[in-house]
Amino acid sequence: MNRLKPEKALLVLSLLVEGNSIRSTERITGVHRDTIMRLTVRVGQQCERFMHETMRNLECKRLELDEIWTFCRKKQLRLTKREKRIRSIGDQYVFYGIDPVTKLIPTWVVGKRNARNTLRFTKQVKGSLNGVRPQISTDAFSPYVDAIEEAFGCEVDYAIITKEYKSVAVGPGRYAPPEVSRTVRTICQGEPNKAHICTSIVERHNLTIRTVMRRFTRLSLGFSKKLENLKAAVALHFAYYNFCWIPRTTGVTPAMRAGLANRPWSTDRLLAEIG
Repeated sequence: MNRLKPEKALLVLSLLVEGNSIRSTERITGVHRDTIMRLTVRVGQQCERFMHETMRNLECKRLELDEIWTFCRKKQLRLTKREKRIRSIGDQYVFYGIDPVTKLIPTWVVGKRNARNTLRFTKQVKGSLNGVRPQISTDAFSPYVDAIEEAFGCEVDYAIITKEYKSVAVGPGRYAPPEVSRTVRTICQGEPNKAHICTSIVERHNLTIRTVMRRFTRLSLGFSKKLENLKAAVALHFAYYNFCWIPRTTGVTPAMRAGLANRPWSTDRLLAEIG
């Protein structure tokens, strides 16, 4: 990795953030997959530190929170009794939030889908804000209720949106997205604006994640072998998304919209900033 030329490292990372797998990047660049993975881990850890230092004093008045599933090494149902005690393998979730106005993703947590990580995540969300009272929308994952109350106290407007789906028979078309039959909005705290009780933006970003991060693509061989690799890939994606990605609906990067940057960053600018 130390002998990898800067322009080659930039090409590798550019391919990864645009949805190429480790092995396809190896075939395109000629860089060995182990070198690619070591580079990804190093840069991903730098991105995580940079994001946690930069995403502070944000004025996100609305936030949508969600979790997206993936796994490390094996899916949960295939773990042995001994392996189930190892928290770094099996099913993993990325907790993250998005500001539906700026499209900024202020923070995230990678780990098991449990109350402990939910509380850790909501506290990080609170820590990224500048004291503004946000309106938060989540799905019906029950640990959010206590976690948001503990993290924000009474300084939050919080509501749950529950979607009910029509049943789909097993057979042709079984992988098509189910049709929503109705939605139920439940106000849990404060006085949220009912028109803004929504998780559509964060759920749409789940599609972006599964498209541009190969280890989240379903029914493929691109899953993570180590939790360290998964965390690094997630950090790289969120840093690239916030400062380099230009959503079609805004025309500028989320960081520009949030006042954190004055122009879109290139991948090499991002690498220079995190270094």
